Amino acid sequence: MLDISLINQLKTIFADLNAEYKFVVEVANNHSDKDSLVGMLEDVVSTSDKLSLLVGEGDALKFEIYKNSVPSGICFRAVPNGHEFTSLLLAVLNLDGKGKNLPDESISNRIKALKGSVELTTYVSLSCTNCPDVVQTLNSMASIHSNILHTMVDGAIYEEEAKEKQIQSVPSVFLNGELLHVGRGELVELLAKIEAKVGAEKVEVSVEDQSYDLLVVGGGPAGVSAAIYSARKGLSVGIIAENIGGQVRETVGIENFIATSKTTGKQLALDLKEHIADYEIKVLENRRVEKMVVDGSLKRLTTDSGENFVAKAVVIASGASWRQLNVPGETEYIGRGVAFCPHCDGPFYKDKHVAVVGGGNSGIEAAIDLAGIASKVTVIEFMENLKADTVLQNKLNSLSNVEVILNTQVKEVVGDGAKVNGLSVMNRADNSEYNIPLDGIFVQIGLLPNSKPFLDVVETSKTGEIVIDAHCRTSVKGVYAAGDVSTVPYKQIVIAMGEGAKSALTAFDDRIRGEL
Repeated sequence: MLDISLINQLKTIFADLNAEYKFVVEVANNHSDKDSLVGMLEDVVSTSDKLSLLVGEGDALKFEIYKNSVPSGICFRAVPNGHEFTSLLLAVLNLDGKGKNLPDESISNRIKALKGSVELTTYVSLSCTNCPDVVQTLNSMASIHSNILHTMVDGAIYEEEAKEKQIQSVPSVFLNGELLHVGRGELVELLAKIEAKVGAEKVEVSVEDQSYDLLVVGGGPAGVSAAIYSARKGLSVGIIAENIGGQVRETVGIENFIATSKTTGKQLALDLKEHIADYEIKVLENRRVEKMVVDGSLKRLTTDSGENFVAKAVVIASGASWRQLNVPGETEYIGRGVAFCPHCDGPFYKDKHVAVVGGGNSGIEAAIDLAGIASKVTVIEFMENLKADTVLQNKLNSLSNVEVILNTQVKEVVGDGAKVNGLSVMNRADNSEYNIPLDGIFVQIGLLPNSKPFLDVVETSKTGEIVIDAHCRTSVKGVYAAGDVSTVPYKQIVIAMGEGAKSALTAFDDRIRGEL
């Protein structure tokens, strides 16, 4: 089932395994996916004498990973190929202490402090690009805490079960049978939600300041660029981020990154992480900065875990997040008809009527993608004209199952209590309101800057962007901003990287001039 080149790669990946791992399969003899699952796992276990396979008869299809004959707490009710094949490989490597996405000691201690039994179930689609990150995060938590059980479920195989749970967006994470989280999510966010539900023992965190010459907030293209340029100047640099890659990880295809004709957000994020590793940069992942205090020439950053970091220079490169409509019904129906990722959730709306709210590039790209799945796509734009590039508009206009409604404001997401069944809108020309019956809504109205921890410290625009000058300086000496969180026009990867480099060079120039 696996090609020979991949099998050879796996032999190298698993060459240094210490423990013994067994894939324990329970599958019905007549299950349509039995041969695919068993065949794939047979190929995987052939790559190392530390891996083995046990196949037994069951009611449906699932397998669990055992470590040294003991259940690991990691289970798959799926054939984890496609995007999820990496989740299987990382599960084994994490259990062996060799995974690249294992959190550091501070975060691991928070995971170990969770109270009681934690049973997590994540429903995915194998075409979902956000699902592997959530699956891998929860698998890593299960590898750290013996009371955590995490099961990944392919909604296509367990279609009736997914329907019973009214799942319309993936990933959908359930904790002890109750919905916990929908959509993309980082470890810090998921851990906080689990802590809030099950509680946690008190974790002792050092409150002593951890000092650096320069701190970077954010791990996207701007933040990584700022960190690398600063490290190359010989400064001690720390980068505080939820992850390395940031918003770019959600981008499926990138074709305007100069000198690289085509890449993906996932690949670019990996490239950023590898480049950071070439320098002595302290990467402090799985953390959110909650506040910044300026104390003379020092800036003190406090994270959600209670840690304190200080530096004379700080580059804020915290990026931006998807903007929501902020209308009645939107929050209530996220995951039940309100979605943000057409690549992840589009398959749930096959032969159904969906709306895309937003007429910019992302909105029109989403509408084009969804037109190949849905029976009808309605694009709703607030302004009198679409803002997308002409080439995208031309493609949109060629599609027979797409309609465009301009100069229209969304007033409310309408549902029956279980799922979305309509959208209330207002014609801005005559203020008339009416309802559009439909099955799902994809929100694509731009980005909101992640500037909340800094609003009381630096000057910001009406939309929350941090105001900067031509050199990335903010209103506070020693504080710089770069990328999507700032007022720099045009939110593009290549621009963010340039701004990150500029902020680092400005900070270094201010340092050698004695201005910090």
